[in-house]
Amino acid sequence: MELFRASNWPLLAIAGAMIAAAVIDWWKFKVPNRLTFPIIFSGWLLGLLHNLGFHLAGEVGVGGIGASLAGTAIGFGLLLPMYAIGGMGAGDVKMTMGFGAWVGAFFGLEAFWVILFAFCGGALSGGLIALAMMAVRRQFQDNLQHTRAILMDLVTAGSIRLIAERAHQRRPRWHRLPYGVPLCIGFVGYMWLWGSQQLPNAPHPEARLTQNTPVLTQPAEIHAP
Repeated sequence: MELFRASNWPLLAIAGAMIAAAVIDWWKFKVPNRLTFPIIFSGWLLGLLHNLGFHLAGEVGVGGIGASLAGTAIGFGLLLPMYAIGGMGAGDVKMTMGFGAWVGAFFGLEAFWVILFAFCGGALSGGLIALAMMAVRRQFQDNLQHTRAILMDLVTAGSIRLIAERAHQRRPRWHRLPYGVPLCIGFVGYMWLWGSQQLPNAPHPEARLTQNTPVLTQPAEIHAP
């Protein structure tokens, strides 16, 4: 599998970091700064080294410090709305920023699509996990009331600060979901299932077929006078 080539070690490294963050989040409902900040800063360092000509992933990593910073900003922007209204913790946001920093340094500006699709996978996984938790606990009425209250706050509160305050007041009654887990499922799952198709050193199957298939030329037709 293309993903497990030695030159793709940055993707394997960030996948391992995401798994570690998810385990800690499941255990303590918090992703610590001593894990997230090193992930972010090391992603920037990888991009900077690429700019300086030190290709630690051979000729595979095509991104520099600019793409790494852009990936960090994309990860921040995707989760900022949920964080602003109290829907997730700061550790989850920084965890996504670290993922963006590393894939930006590896994929370059194409990392935008990697981060976006991986985030969508994480959001879908989070929804399925939440539905499973509700089905097991069978407290549908309580969850329906919480959902109705959140939607009403979004419409009537008038400010992000007020929405966050009301969400914080309701937090003790919520069924907590360590959101680092579905994020990890989305990010690592995307890299596992689809990411290898976008690796800079993995030519498309059709291109590989063209390279390996000899071109046959047809002799010109000869017309008798």
